[in-house]
Amino acid sequence: MNIFDIIGPVMVGPSSSHTAGAVRIGHTARKLLREPVRDAEILLYGSFLVSGKGHGTDCAIVAGLLGMKEDDRNIPDSFRIARERGMSFRFGEATELVDAHPNTAVLKLTGESGKKLELVAESVGGSRINIRTLNGFPADFSGESPTLIVYNQDRPGLVSEVASMLSREDVNIATMHLHRSNRGGTGVMVIECDQEVPKSTRTKLSLAEGIKKVTYYSLKDQD
Repeated sequence: MNIFDIIGPVMVGPSSSHTAGAVRIGHTARKLLREPVRDAEILLYGSFLVSGKGHGTDCAIVAGLLGMKEDDRNIPDSFRIARERGMSFRFGEATELVDAHPNTAVLKLTGESGKKLELVAESVGGSRINIRTLNGFPADFSGESPTLIVYNQDRPGLVSEVASMLSREDVNIATMHLHRSNRGGTGVMVIECDQEVPKSTRTKLSLAEGIKKVTYYSLKDQD
């Protein structure tokens, strides 16, 4: 056990899971979208749905989508701020989920350019989160490390090629999770890295043969 587990995060409360974790879910989703959110459909599940309003979960997710962090004093005013910035949002129940983590939110986002993103995220305690799925594919990453989400052709040797490319660019892989829709179809590599991945490296990766799309999550506020 470390000191974080004892005293918890620096945050606007009341709950590290229902409030701070909810802010992180929204903030992580905004960074994955990589542009301001124009419209958000937010579906809540389990404890998030039942007791979330009393803990400010709804305000917290919207605050995160606006770019606020867990200790921002404007979190309680996020609805007003969102409307002033022209961001529309609405809440509902995540009826399609079964036996999910009790603190789960489904976010369906549209950015200012029309770009869309959908994710399922869990608040697992102490403000920590897990991005369970991204655009319908399994993901399972925490948002605590720079992360590449690589959509690729499912063919032999491609995973090794991506790992070798990152190694040549001095990017060290901390963890890698592999998923695929079906054999020979689309695969997904979720790669958590020990350092930020330079834009030039991400561009090389996105242009490599067999790579369909690259999404990047950075710890920086801007990239």
